[in-house]
Amino acid sequence: MAAVAQLTFGVLVVLVLPGALIQRALGWPDSLGVAAAGVLAWSLAVVFAALAVTFAVGASLTLALGLLALTLLAALVPRRVAVVEARPALAVVAGGILFAVAVWLANRGAVSGDALFHLGRARKLAELDSLSLNALNEFRDGGLHPGYAFPLWHGVLALVARVGGVDTTLVVQHLAAVLTPGALLVAYGAGQALFRSWGGGVAVALAQAAQLGFARAGTGSFGFLALPASAARVLLAPALLALVFAAARRDAPRTLFAGVAAAGLALAVVHPTYVLFVGLVLTGFLVVRPRLRLAVALGAIAVPAGLFLLWLLPVVRDTIPHLPSEAQRAQDFARYAAQLDGDAGSFRLAPSTIARGGAAAVAALLVIPLAAFAGRRVAAFVLGGSLAVLVVVLVPALFTPFADIVSLSQGRRLAQFLPLPFALAAASFLVGRGRLLGVGAALAAGIGLQLAYPGSFDYGGGDGPSYPVWIALIGGSLALVAVIWRSPAPRLAAPSWAAAVAAGFALPIAVAGLADLPEPASDPYALTPGLVTALRELPDEDVVFANLETSYRVAAYAPVYVAAAPPAHVARTTENRPYERRRDVVRFFAGDGGFEVLTRYGAEWLLVDRTRAYPRAVAAVLGIAYEDSRYTLYRVSAL
Repeated sequence: MAAVAQLTFGVLVVLVLPGALIQRALGWPDSLGVAAAGVLAWSLAVVFAALAVTFAVGASLTLALGLLALTLLAALVPRRVAVVEARPALAVVAGGILFAVAVWLANRGAVSGDALFHLGRARKLAELDSLSLNALNEFRDGGLHPGYAFPLWHGVLALVARVGGVDTTLVVQHLAAVLTPGALLVAYGAGQALFRSWGGGVAVALAQAAQLGFARAGTGSFGFLALPASAARVLLAPALLALVFAAARRDAPRTLFAGVAAAGLALAVVHPTYVLFVGLVLTGFLVVRPRLRLAVALGAIAVPAGLFLLWLLPVVRDTIPHLPSEAQRAQDFARYAAQLDGDAGSFRLAPSTIARGGAAAVAALLVIPLAAFAGRRVAAFVLGGSLAVLVVVLVPALFTPFADIVSLSQGRRLAQFLPLPFALAAASFLVGRGRLLGVGAALAAGIGLQLAYPGSFDYGGGDGPSYPVWIALIGGSLALVAVIWRSPAPRLAAPSWAAAVAAGFALPIAVAGLADLPEPASDPYALTPGLVTALRELPDEDVVFANLETSYRVAAYAPVYVAAAPPAHVARTTENRPYERRRDVVRFFAGDGGFEVLTRYGAEWLLVDRTRAYPRAVAAVLGIAYEDSRYTLYRVSAL
């Protein structure tokens, strides 16, 4: 419980109070969900500014904390928040707290995978005395990562650790649980603002939980909310949509556009490609429903996000997957071939991959055409946004150059931004007209689809059904023509019945997912506690030379540099040279290269895992700094 309280306090100080100050000055929206989206956006803007100053002067994170504290002095002054329809939003938060328990339990295992990469950057932010953008790399002589060139979300992790008085490892491991209720609240805000009904908000939140959470081992993307990619998709993207939908209303205050700009900047900084993906969905919305305020909202996103992407452009140009050669494109195509149709010269995302996300994803694709009957505004967003994404990912002439620009690794993720939760919510308003019969039908559909399509989430291709994708594309196109020609008059259920239908559909998916929570995972390459202590006693920013798997963990658990890491977790830039580094490390531990390799990488320390092969002749002339049952740390600088 102490850890929960410490993390919660850190989140309140870093992600709530700064934005609450600004949002209060601008005026509170009348929706609690939209207000939460604005608070998050403005808090991240404050953190961004504090970190920018810190990097500019080369100070430690203490300066960023001080700048953050200046905003908190005013934010702590109490003031009544005037919002309407707070009870449904608070009910979503209460459900989110219960879901957060499952997220906490699912993350009891060792930090692993991509989380180690992000842990290393957050740790350097939290512990180094002099910060710069380059200092956060895993390599002393490496370059900026194009996806995380400005470490805004890593800064959030480091600040939460410092404010909460906990180690950065605990933040990366369990912050997701603390953020889960907020993620569902901003999803509620997006649904409430689009449907202009609390029932729409509850339905979207339930659909979001079903699609991105319950469908994948119970917690899915919610279990990774501490990491930038999941935070951007599950937390920031819905917050941006909530603010856009609220700002697009005729009677909305113009100050909401400033919140849209802050949210757009935050999303662009945390995960640059995702702001492009959300922008594409909103562009489809604007094309179908051209409105001045919606266009202004898109402009409010484009200006700050565009300026950041312009600053990022030199880093992107240094990245190998950007505008690849034919040989490089062939390599990338081979890596993701199971998710694609076509060949290296012309390809598209396979429909089976788009529909592999389980029962909620399949159902949402099937009901996309029904959005035509949910009202013109909802239909314009669901149909316009869905068709914009589907046309790009399914037409090789569009998807191939798109993947060249954003990289194939990122381009294949565009389908994840289909507005599927909103399609399910729209269907809930239609099915809810049947009241109890509609709820029963939704429950039956959830059970049947969960049994038929439990989902495929391995790193390779998906084995989802293709037909829902074609129904979404073809049926959605016909529905869009009908909406443009003559929008059907909506006959929708009461908000309570729409929410009940959404809950009925989500229930069997939740039961199946939560019954399959993963057991705590162990790490076969885990560093021993004694070694971690010894590494943290080394001078900051020293270079520790070790094998790839060990290096990856060394950079995560101590503020030092390494010579190489697994290439899958390294940005493919000309300075990082991930495959050259791997080759040199493999050669060294195979007994080839000797001291010349250590010198080339400026190694002050050599770390050996004695369960694996290593050059004993080199180690024999080095002094031992630490040794346990598995690892030996040698002083190289003593030579």
